[in-house]
Amino acid sequence: MSDLQRLIAEGESETLELKRSTGQLNRAGQTLCGFLNHVGGSVVIGVLDDGRIVGQEVSDKTRRELALMLGKFEPPAPIQIDFVELPNTGKAVIVLEAPPQGNARPFTFDGRAYQRVQTTTSVLPQDRYETMLLERAHVRRRWENQAVVGVRFDDLDHEEILQTREAAIRQHRISAGTSTDVGDILDRLGLRREGVITQAAQVLFGTRFLPDYPQALLKMGRFRGTKITGDILDNKQVHLNAFTAVREALAFLERTLPLSARFPAGQVQREDRLPVPFAGLREIILNAVMHRDYSDPAGSVAIAVFDDRIEIRSAGMLPNGITAEDLSGPHRSVPRNPLIAETFHRTGAVEIWGRGTNRVIEACADHGIQPPVFEERDGAVVVTFIAQIGPRSEKGHQVGTKSALSRHQVQVIEKSQDESSMKELLVLCGRADRTKFRNQVIRPLLEAGLLRMTIPEKPTSSRQRYKTTQAGEKALAEGT
Repeated sequence: MSDLQRLIAEGESETLELKRSTGQLNRAGQTLCGFLNHVGGSVVIGVLDDGRIVGQEVSDKTRRELALMLGKFEPPAPIQIDFVELPNTGKAVIVLEAPPQGNARPFTFDGRAYQRVQTTTSVLPQDRYETMLLERAHVRRRWENQAVVGVRFDDLDHEEILQTREAAIRQHRISAGTSTDVGDILDRLGLRREGVITQAAQVLFGTRFLPDYPQALLKMGRFRGTKITGDILDNKQVHLNAFTAVREALAFLERTLPLSARFPAGQVQREDRLPVPFAGLREIILNAVMHRDYSDPAGSVAIAVFDDRIEIRSAGMLPNGITAEDLSGPHRSVPRNPLIAETFHRTGAVEIWGRGTNRVIEACADHGIQPPVFEERDGAVVVTFIAQIGPRSEKGHQVGTKSALSRHQVQVIEKSQDESSMKELLVLCGRADRTKFRNQVIRPLLEAGLLRMTIPEKPTSSRQRYKTTQAGEKALAEGT
């Protein structure tokens, strides 16, 4: 009884649902199906929504109804049933437990598949169901494990394969005695099976992608303003293997993002930095390339830079059991393409513990910007870094004028032509949250060199004041 009370103490959740009686047995079956297709869970019958235990009579008819309900699962579901008797009542609480099923998913109940999202059970979307069916198939039927189409051994980038071997040896993730024969290296990495090149090898080391592999596409664009409909200032679309795509994507961001300089407190050396930590961008690019869905010929990795953010999009939804919210905390590592991910791991590019997104969040905090936003949108995983990139000219140069600044930043620069305190600036702009004001208004101006601190060696001093620089005055003069 105490175990039952602990189970229901926190109320309904992603893994627990309460039912008044077996009169709701059909709905209970749908929820159990949702649990099976997620991370498992329990349905407790004989408990009110507010957690009060009332139980119900368990007759032979009740047991037959339970058996009929369990017979509606396909494939047969390993639901565990426990009857917890309530003392001196002649009643019992029925606990139906659906253990985690991993690769046995998806399950259907009465001909339909269901999912569990927070405290709600709903019909599993068709595309998700089809993806889960593929994941349930034998490991050799993964897309990356299939034989290549229209690709010969000589079409692979042999130099890239040898560089991968050398990097793996340096990381002690492959034997130093591994042959320099390219075919032997592919065999060692599991990228060639019985002499047949896999599609994973093509993704990692291919040199020809059309017409059979149009999905090996990297799209990069710089847009004016904050919408995809804005003028395109830079646009490039190329078909590349995975290793080259990562390098090209990072090179694009390095040449596209503005570089600012600052002098850290207590140091005399200038620190040049991008608006987003480069280590965070690198981690997300690697994830986008490694974990995307390569089975979709229309898929791609896309990087879009706007004035106020950077969006990195990769084709395919997250693995089952992982939500976008999970990426902001501890979560399992569930690679969609184990062979591709393992090859990157051997070079030392990534870990395999599911900590990458957490390190990105930490890097953003250290950089003084908010953490990225993780989403599933339109059949893709989208990671958005919020940062003031600023408008650019047609030639891609940063525009250092008043038009690049927010209304409050203009007010700060105008006011600080004579020295101003933080309190004065807060009152001027009608802002109350000191931290947000510093991060969103003051810090970007300091980093852009439009504003300076009068006591730079003591950034948090109560006597700190702010003064507009010559660059700031120039930005005001040139603005319209």
